[in-house]
Amino acid sequence: MKKVGIVGTTGRVGDLLINNLLSDTQMELGAVHVFDELKRALPSSVVVTESMDVLLENCDVVIDFSAPIATQSLMESALNNPKPLVIATTGLNLHQQNLLAEVSKKMPVLYSSNMSLGVALLKQLVEQVASTLKEFDIEIVEQHHRHKVDSPSGTALTLAEFAAKGRGVELDKVRISGRDGQIGARTKDEIGVMAIRGGDVVGRHTVGFYNDGEFLELNHTATSRETFSKGAIRASKWIVFQDAGLYSINDCLGI
Repeated sequence: MKKVGIVGTTGRVGDLLINNLLSDTQMELGAVHVFDELKRALPSSVVVTESMDVLLENCDVVIDFSAPIATQSLMESALNNPKPLVIATTGLNLHQQNLLAEVSKKMPVLYSSNMSLGVALLKQLVEQVASTLKEFDIEIVEQHHRHKVDSPSGTALTLAEFAAKGRGVELDKVRISGRDGQIGARTKDEIGVMAIRGGDVVGRHTVGFYNDGEFLELNHTATSRETFSKGAIRASKWIVFQDAGLYSINDCLGI
Protein backbone atom coordinates (compact mmCIF):
# COMPACT_ATOMS: atom_id res chain seq x y z
CA MET A 1 0.00 0.00 0.00
CA LYS A 2 1.14 3.51 -0.77
CA LYS A 3 1.65 5.82 2.19
CA VAL A 4 -0.01 9.25 2.09
CA GLY A 5 1.27 12.37 3.80
CA ILE A 6 -1.14 15.18 4.64
CA VAL A 7 -0.43 18.91 4.80
CA GLY A 8 -3.29 20.91 6.32
CA THR A 9 -4.07 18.19 8.83
CA THR A 10 -5.89 20.39 11.34
CA GLY A 11 -8.19 21.96 8.75
CA ARG A 12 -11.75 20.91 7.97
CA VAL A 13 -10.82 18.76 4.99
CA GLY A 14 -7.65 17.50 6.67
CA ASP A 15 -9.66 15.82 9.40
CA LEU A 16 -11.85 14.12 6.79
CA LEU A 17 -8.77 12.98 4.88
CA ILE A 18 -7.52 11.22 8.01
CA ASN A 19 -10.86 9.45 8.49
CA ASN A 20 -11.12 8.43 4.85
CA LEU A 21 -7.54 7.16 4.68
CA LEU A 22 -7.87 5.12 7.88
CA SER A 23 -10.66 3.16 6.21
CA ASP A 24 -9.17 3.01 2.69
CA THR A 25 -8.13 -0.39 1.33
CA GLN A 26 -5.58 0.90 -1.21
CA MET A 27 -3.79 3.76 0.55
CA GLU A 28 -2.66 4.22 4.15
CA LEU A 29 -1.87 7.25 6.26
CA GLY A 30 1.90 7.55 6.60
CA ALA A 31 2.57 11.02 7.99
CA VAL A 32 0.86 14.28 8.87
CA HIS A 33 2.28 17.79 9.03
CA VAL A 34 1.12 20.12 11.80
CA PHE A 35 1.90 23.77 12.56
CA ASP A 36 -0.01 23.67 15.84
CA GLU A 37 -1.54 21.02 18.10
CA LEU A 38 -3.15 17.92 16.61
CA LYS A 39 -6.24 17.34 18.74
CA ARG A 40 -6.98 13.77 17.78
CA ALA A 41 -5.41 10.36 18.24
CA LEU A 42 -3.69 8.59 15.35
CA PRO A 43 -2.28 5.07 14.97
CA SER A 44 1.24 4.76 16.38
CA SER A 45 2.56 4.00 12.88
CA VAL A 46 1.68 7.52 11.66
CA VAL A 47 4.48 10.09 11.83
CA VAL A 48 3.38 13.49 13.21
CA THR A 49 5.85 16.25 12.36
CA GLU A 50 6.40 20.00 11.97
CA SER A 51 9.03 19.33 9.28
CA MET A 52 8.16 19.10 5.59
CA ASP A 53 11.38 17.13 5.05
CA VAL A 54 10.37 14.50 7.62
CA LEU A 55 6.88 14.34 6.09
CA LEU A 56 8.31 13.65 2.63
CA GLU A 57 10.65 10.98 3.99
CA ASN A 58 7.71 9.05 5.43
CA CYS A 59 5.24 8.97 2.56
CA ASP A 60 4.90 8.02 -1.11
CA VAL A 61 2.50 10.83 -2.07
CA VAL A 62 1.33 14.07 -0.41
CA ILE A 63 -2.16 15.57 -0.28
CA ASP A 64 -2.14 19.28 0.56
CA PHE A 65 -5.24 21.20 1.73
CA SER A 66 -3.49 24.02 3.55
CA ALA A 67 -2.57 27.70 3.22
CA PRO A 68 -0.33 29.22 0.51
CA ILE A 69 2.67 29.65 2.83
CA ALA A 70 2.51 25.98 3.86
CA THR A 71 2.17 24.88 0.25
CA GLN A 72 5.20 26.97 -0.65
CA SER A 73 7.20 25.29 2.13
CA LEU A 74 6.08 21.85 0.90
CA MET A 75 7.12 22.60 -2.68
CA GLU A 76 10.50 24.01 -1.63
CA SER A 77 11.23 20.84 0.36
CA ALA A 78 9.95 18.61 -2.44
CA LEU A 79 12.53 20.07 -4.82
CA ASN A 80 15.15 18.20 -2.75
CA ASN A 81 13.01 15.08 -2.19
CA PRO A 82 10.57 14.75 -5.11
CA LYS A 83 7.30 12.98 -4.38
CA PRO A 84 3.96 12.96 -6.22
CA LEU A 85 1.87 15.88 -4.96
CA VAL A 86 -1.88 16.52 -4.89
CA ILE A 87 -2.38 20.22 -4.11
CA ALA A 88 -5.77 21.81 -3.48
CA THR A 89 -4.64 25.01 -1.75
CA THR A 90 -6.19 28.16 -3.22
CA GLY A 91 -5.02 31.76 -3.21
CA LEU A 92 -1.48 31.06 -4.48
CA ASN A 93 0.45 34.21 -5.42
CA LEU A 94 2.49 34.56 -8.61
CA HIS A 95 5.71 33.30 -6.99
CA GLN A 96 3.93 30.24 -5.65
CA GLN A 97 2.31 29.57 -9.03
CA ASN A 98 5.75 29.75 -10.66
CA LEU A 99 7.12 27.41 -8.00
CA LEU A 100 4.29 25.00 -8.79
CA ALA A 101 5.37 24.94 -12.42
CA GLU A 102 9.00 24.43 -11.37
CA VAL A 103 8.38 21.45 -9.06
CA SER A 104 6.23 19.77 -11.72
CA LYS A 105 9.37 19.44 -13.85
CA LYS A 106 10.83 17.06 -11.24
CA MET A 107 7.72 15.19 -10.03
CA PRO A 108 4.07 14.61 -10.94
CA VAL A 109 1.86 17.35 -9.46
CA LEU A 110 -1.93 17.43 -9.62
CA TYR A 111 -3.21 20.91 -8.82
CA SER A 112 -6.90 21.71 -8.63
CA SER A 113 -8.84 24.40 -6.81
CA ASN A 114 -11.69 21.92 -6.45
CA MET A 115 -11.45 18.12 -6.25
CA SER A 116 -15.09 17.31 -7.00
CA LEU A 117 -16.26 15.39 -10.07
CA GLY A 118 -19.12 17.84 -10.60
CA VAL A 119 -16.88 20.90 -10.81
CA ALA A 120 -14.49 19.07 -13.13
CA LEU A 121 -17.37 18.57 -15.58
CA LEU A 122 -18.76 22.06 -14.95
CA LYS A 123 -15.51 23.64 -16.18
CA GLN A 124 -15.89 21.88 -19.51
CA LEU A 125 -19.53 22.94 -19.82
CA VAL A 126 -18.68 26.55 -19.01
CA GLU A 127 -16.09 26.69 -21.77
CA GLN A 128 -18.50 25.15 -24.27
CA VAL A 129 -21.40 27.45 -23.41
CA ALA A 130 -19.17 30.55 -23.36
CA SER A 131 -17.93 29.66 -26.84
CA THR A 132 -21.43 28.97 -28.18
CA LEU A 133 -23.45 31.78 -26.61
CA LYS A 134 -21.07 34.57 -27.58
CA GLU A 135 -23.61 37.40 -27.16
CA PHE A 136 -24.53 36.44 -23.60
CA ASP A 137 -23.14 38.27 -20.56
CA ILE A 138 -21.19 36.03 -18.16
CA GLU A 139 -21.54 36.44 -14.39
CA ILE A 140 -20.14 34.07 -11.75
CA VAL A 141 -21.31 34.07 -8.14
CA GLU A 142 -19.70 31.94 -5.43
CA GLN A 143 -20.89 31.40 -1.87
CA HIS A 144 -18.86 29.99 1.03
CA HIS A 145 -18.81 29.79 4.83
CA ARG A 146 -17.79 32.75 6.96
CA HIS A 147 -14.33 31.33 7.70
CA LYS A 148 -13.01 31.25 4.11
CA VAL A 149 -10.06 33.64 3.85
CA ASP A 150 -9.56 34.07 0.08
CA SER A 151 -11.96 35.77 -2.31
CA PRO A 152 -13.03 35.08 -4.97
CA SER A 153 -12.70 31.36 -4.44
CA GLY A 154 -10.13 29.43 -6.43
CA THR A 155 -12.96 27.47 -8.02
CA ALA A 156 -14.72 30.64 -9.15
CA LEU A 157 -11.51 31.93 -10.72
CA THR A 158 -10.97 28.59 -12.45
CA LEU A 159 -14.51 28.70 -13.85
CA ALA A 160 -13.84 32.26 -15.02
CA GLU A 161 -10.66 31.09 -16.75
CA PHE A 162 -12.60 28.45 -18.67
CA ALA A 163 -15.24 31.03 -19.59
CA ALA A 164 -12.53 33.37 -20.86
CA LYS A 165 -10.95 30.50 -22.78
CA GLY A 166 -14.29 29.83 -24.46
CA ARG A 167 -14.49 33.48 -25.48
CA GLY A 168 -10.87 33.66 -26.60
CA VAL A 169 -9.98 36.48 -24.20
CA GLU A 170 -7.49 36.93 -21.34
CA LEU A 171 -9.25 36.76 -17.99
CA ASP A 172 -7.03 39.41 -16.36
CA LYS A 173 -8.21 41.92 -18.95
CA VAL A 174 -11.95 41.29 -18.56
CA ARG A 175 -12.55 40.15 -14.96
CA ILE A 176 -14.63 42.37 -12.68
CA SER A 177 -14.84 41.34 -9.02
CA GLY A 178 -16.73 44.26 -7.54
CA ARG A 179 -19.17 46.98 -8.55
CA ASP A 180 -20.08 50.09 -6.57
CA GLY A 181 -21.24 53.58 -7.43
CA GLN A 182 -21.69 55.18 -10.84
CA ILE A 183 -19.56 52.73 -12.80
CA GLY A 184 -21.38 52.98 -16.13
CA ALA A 185 -22.98 50.25 -18.19
CA ARG A 186 -21.60 46.74 -18.26
CA THR A 187 -19.07 46.20 -21.05
CA LYS A 188 -19.61 43.43 -23.58
CA ASP A 189 -16.52 41.38 -22.75
CA GLU A 190 -16.38 41.61 -18.98
CA ILE A 191 -16.75 38.50 -16.83
CA GLY A 192 -18.11 39.23 -13.38
CA VAL A 193 -16.87 37.15 -10.43
CA MET A 194 -18.65 37.94 -7.16
CA ALA A 195 -18.33 36.42 -3.67
CA ILE A 196 -20.77 35.85 -0.82
CA ARG A 197 -19.64 34.81 2.69
CA GLY A 198 -21.80 33.58 5.55
CA GLY A 199 -22.83 30.73 7.79
CA ASP A 200 -21.48 27.25 7.18
CA VAL A 201 -22.00 26.99 3.42
CA VAL A 202 -19.57 24.35 2.09
CA GLY A 203 -19.50 25.77 -1.42
CA ARG A 204 -21.88 26.93 -4.13
CA HIS A 205 -20.91 28.22 -7.59
CA THR A 206 -23.26 29.60 -10.22
CA VAL A 207 -22.13 30.55 -13.72
CA GLY A 208 -24.82 32.59 -15.44
CA PHE A 209 -25.14 33.43 -19.13
CA TYR A 210 -27.56 36.35 -19.59
CA ASN A 211 -29.13 37.76 -22.75
CA ASP A 212 -32.19 39.81 -23.64
CA GLY A 213 -35.23 37.61 -23.15
CA GLU A 214 -33.48 34.57 -21.67
CA PHE A 215 -30.67 33.34 -19.46
CA LEU A 216 -28.95 30.07 -18.63
CA GLU A 217 -27.39 29.24 -15.25
CA LEU A 218 -25.05 26.36 -14.47
CA ASN A 219 -24.84 25.58 -10.77
CA HIS A 220 -22.77 23.32 -8.55
CA THR A 221 -23.39 22.93 -4.82
CA ALA A 222 -21.17 20.97 -2.46
CA THR A 223 -23.17 19.66 0.50
CA SER A 224 -20.28 17.83 2.19
CA ARG A 225 -16.52 18.39 2.38
CA GLU A 226 -16.09 14.67 1.86
CA THR A 227 -16.60 15.47 -1.81
CA PHE A 228 -13.18 17.14 -1.67
CA SER A 229 -11.37 14.66 0.58
CA LYS A 230 -12.51 11.59 -1.36
CA GLY A 231 -11.73 13.34 -4.64
CA ALA A 232 -8.20 14.11 -3.43
CA ILE A 233 -7.62 10.50 -2.37
CA ARG A 234 -8.82 9.34 -5.78
CA ALA A 235 -6.36 11.79 -7.33
CA SER A 236 -3.50 10.49 -5.14
CA LYS A 237 -4.12 6.94 -6.34
CA TRP A 238 -3.77 8.17 -9.92
CA ILE A 239 -0.87 10.61 -9.60
CA VAL A 240 1.55 8.04 -8.12
CA PHE A 241 1.70 6.31 -11.50
CA GLN A 242 2.26 9.44 -13.61
CA ASP A 243 5.45 10.95 -15.00
CA ALA A 244 6.68 14.38 -13.89
CA GLY A 245 4.34 17.11 -15.06
CA LEU A 246 1.50 19.40 -14.02
CA TYR A 247 -1.92 17.75 -14.10
CA SER A 248 -5.51 18.74 -13.34
CA ILE A 249 -8.38 16.81 -11.80
CA ASN A 250 -9.80 16.52 -15.32
CA ASP A 251 -6.68 14.59 -16.37
CA CYS A 252 -7.23 12.22 -13.45
CA LEU A 253 -10.88 11.68 -14.36
CA GLY A 254 -10.21 11.43 -18.10
CA ILE A 255 -12.65 14.20 -19.07
